[in-house]
Amino acid sequence: MIGRLWNPGGMPTIRPYRASDREALYDICVRTGDAGADATALYRDPRILPDIFTGPYVELEPELAFVLAEDGSDRPVGYIIGTADTPRFVAEYRRRWLPGVAARHPEGGGRSGLETERLHQLHHPEWMLAEELADYPAHLHIDLLPEAQGSGAGRALMGAFLAALRAAGVPRVHLGMAAANTGARAFYDRLGFHEIAIEGPAVLLGRTTAELRLPGEA
Repeated sequence: MIGRLWNPGGMPTIRPYRASDREALYDICVRTGDAGADATALYRDPRILPDIFTGPYVELEPELAFVLAEDGSDRPVGYIIGTADTPRFVAEYRRRWLPGVAARHPEGGGRSGLETERLHQLHHPEWMLAEELADYPAHLHIDLLPEAQGSGAGRALMGAFLAALRAAGVPRVHLGMAAANTGARAFYDRLGFHEIAIEGPAVLLGRTTAELRLPGEA
């Protein structure tokens, strides 16, 4: 088991995901699920968000899950998760993940347009597939609580994830984000992501899995 991956003197630690982190990661997903703000009040059962965007990743590809944990307490305050192969992930999601969560979130039971959309996403993971993304086989989700932002931890998490993809021979990765989350967009732009032309409600960004370089770095 790999130990600490990043710990610059008293700052949070980046380490591999552990099964005991799951509920903490679920909580972070909900608390950042409204374009970076708390999404708890938006859903009858807010666990629908992590049941789509967190649980299947740590269940199906835990080797690509990295946790940002407070130094000392080891409390998770952020994470990055994803898949190296989106088509394979979608197939495994439908086969191994969906049967365990479908009954908790019955399709057609949404009380709002947003909740109805999430229920559709949960029951139809094929929304992750698009011809325009064929050159970007991997995808990721990254979430940090406000207290963990602005410290360089997000960049370090991304670096750990990209290194894991490179080691697996994956050339490119993509992610989706809400257009309203301008802070996240600025973060991704600094890390070399570019917009992928594709129609849909979310903004799609992609980049190679090459090592991160900031403007001005050699």
